Amino acid sequence: MKPWLTAIAMMMLAASPAGARGMEDATIETLSADMAAGRISSEKAVRAYLKRIAVMDRRGPRLNSIIAINPRAIAEARALDAERRAGRLRGPLHGVPILLKDNIEAAGMPTTAGSLALARNDQNRDSPVAASLRAKGAVILGKTNLSEWANFRSERSLSGWSAVGGLTRNPYALDRTTCGSSSGSGAAVAAGFAPAAIGSETNGSIICPSSMTGLVGLKPTIGLIPRTHIVPISHSQDTAGPMAHRVRDVALLLSALIASDPADPTTADAMAHAKDYAAALNPAKIATMRIGVLRGGAQPELLARYEAALAVLKGLGATLVEVKKPPMEGMSAASYEVLQYEFKADLNAYLASTRSDQVGARTLEALIAFDAAHADEEMPLFGQDIFIASQAKGGLDDPAYRTAREKSLRLAGRQGIDAMLQDYRVDMLVTISYGPAWPSDTVWGDQYEGPGGATGPAAIAGYPHLTVPMGLVRGLPVGLSFIGSAYGEQALLDAGLAYEQAAKIAIKPDFRPTVDAGPELEGGGAALKQ
Repeated sequence: MKPWLTAIAMMMLAASPAGARGMEDATIETLSADMAAGRISSEKAVRAYLKRIAVMDRRGPRLNSIIAINPRAIAEARALDAERRAGRLRGPLHGVPILLKDNIEAAGMPTTAGSLALARNDQNRDSPVAASLRAKGAVILGKTNLSEWANFRSERSLSGWSAVGGLTRNPYALDRTTCGSSSGSGAAVAAGFAPAAIGSETNGSIICPSSMTGLVGLKPTIGLIPRTHIVPISHSQDTAGPMAHRVRDVALLLSALIASDPADPTTADAMAHAKDYAAALNPAKIATMRIGVLRGGAQPELLARYEAALAVLKGLGATLVEVKKPPMEGMSAASYEVLQYEFKADLNAYLASTRSDQVGARTLEALIAFDAAHADEEMPLFGQDIFIASQAKGGLDDPAYRTAREKSLRLAGRQGIDAMLQDYRVDMLVTISYGPAWPSDTVWGDQYEGPGGATGPAAIAGYPHLTVPMGLVRGLPVGLSFIGSAYGEQALLDAGLAYEQAAKIAIKPDFRPTVDAGPELEGGGAALKQ
């Protein structure tokens, strides 16, 4: 074993206290079963995860995936253990530690969105997401790092970096991106700091980090999960969603998070779709499914992985249909216009709901001034061009906004995903989620290499999107995407579980400093050696 791998292995062993060996591999399902059998308590699980975080997040590999620890996590776990002993169980999440992305409010911890302007933003209120988790018995372990302002401050941004949390590192290769903006949620779960986390997505921010850290991630239908007290970008596209090791865990979390919230009108019909998605899982349904296959990308090993995944689906009895993506020219530009308008309006509304003694900059205009005044800390790598462009937009009654929203929604939905599903008579679409993680580049920012356009249409249309690990390409995870129409989560989860069970993809990070260069770069002097 290489010396650096030996050192990391020793740190990992030290981070797993007696009675909690293998905690880094725990899922919600296995941890819940262990608690039910008395093999571990919630308190012991929380302590084990906190020790692992202490050893590996700010020391050791220094993943920088955690921004804050819930100061009451141990006390909350102890109380839930007492409820269990008294025979009061709240469900499969009872006593299970869960991490929250740090744009989702939870009482007792600041919600920073990665910005120093919100460093003291503890409004002492739970978002509906946090409240739902607590009601179901989950322990909110802490908050995860993210791309600052959910990657909506500059077009030259570096995914995974925030002024509060620093740069999140990918546990599969520390010099590679975790993607964004739910960077810390992906890295933390992959590293074994909790069995699952809640991320959020406007366009790709659950799917991309899940794909690049070897996780299952679900971006749900817009309107299933309330967005109240989540630092916003866009009420048209924002949603929270689960990230975990297994499809069943994602289904458990989805079931727990669905709620109707009067403060979020899009959720008015959410409870009509509430059910136990995990109990309803039926992977055998894959044999009756027609699945549309989208092509893209050029990296040979990635394409080989995709072909192998398609072969698994075909072997399970699914009918695979080659699908051609319809013209979507102008969709992304129109959506970007929408996001800028909505960001200004929605962020100003959120900031107005905060207390002035905790958040001094309570408008987007004031945030721009704050960043300029604290440029050394806030803008060492990239600026705030998106902030400035958004501030220049008018209100939501501007005809340009309404035109852009109609265009983006039509091209993504009715003429996009809906057209493909209907024209090819398929139940869902399958494609490569993203290519392998690119290097974290502090000079040029993000380099979105390879395929990745799969996230746009589903995000803009508000439709569900599931990614499941497809394996490794040169030591880096890649994901397989299942995309459906509104409220089609159950079918996607069924297909994802069928693939997960049949493919048996077993990947695990080894915290290496970088990926191997590969044989192509090692044989330059071969002719001279003969």
